[in-house]
Amino acid sequence: MAARLLHWIMPNRRTVILTGASRGIGHATVKRFGDAGWRIFTCSREDVPADCRRDPNWAHHVVADLADPASRDNFVAEVTRRLDGAPIHALVNNAGVSPKTTYQERLGVLHGELDGWRSVFELNFYAPIVLARAFAAGLAAGKGVIVNITSIAGHAIHPFAGSAYSTSKAALSALTREMAAELAPLGIRVNAVAPGEIETEMISADYAPLVNRIPMHRMGTTAEVAGVIYQLCAPDFSYVTGAEIFVTGGQHLL
Repeated sequence: MAARLLHWIMPNRRTVILTGASRGIGHATVKRFGDAGWRIFTCSREDVPADCRRDPNWAHHVVADLADPASRDNFVAEVTRRLDGAPIHALVNNAGVSPKTTYQERLGVLHGELDGWRSVFELNFYAPIVLARAFAAGLAAGKGVIVNITSIAGHAIHPFAGSAYSTSKAALSALTREMAAELAPLGIRVNAVAPGEIETEMISADYAPLVNRIPMHRMGTTAEVAGVIYQLCAPDFSYVTGAEIFVTGGQHLL
């Protein structure tokens, strides 16, 4: 009832559901949508970041591990309860994982447990399907947009990605096209954003040599990625669906 009342009081306030929100690209995207006045439903495996606990943009945060089906179902149920029938205008599937083996190598074809591969695909690939299904009615009501966060590693060999992560992101790229075609009759657009080398907490000194391979000769910022995600949800892109936008400084051209 509260959600319906707020929607009645502020009928033009738009709603976004964002996964993997606690840091990096997700954290910057919360700020981007919040600055534009959107109501934001967030989730991550961690609680609200300490420096954000008084920020109203984090008022609808749910701690959830989307690689765990039970935790994922709980997230869907909690967001559905809080929405109380209000329309959804955007779903950003940002949560992702690229784990290392016990030998500190990325999961590859010849090393790492297959259960690790399953866990990667559960989060990077299956979670976007489950959330799209769960929130399809709300997205249709809001003529909403789904933005899947893929990666440059889904399109070319990347020295630090690993086969499990890269193939899961390649699968998500293909899924984006299929979702776009399947959901278009419902009025839902589906696009993807493929970041390249972005300055986040996960970047180490090992990434420095990659800068020389970027035509713009610098890494991108999380705010730059967040800006593209936001614009894909804006009216100016209302006839764009099935697209994948590379935010790589031109690296994907090489």
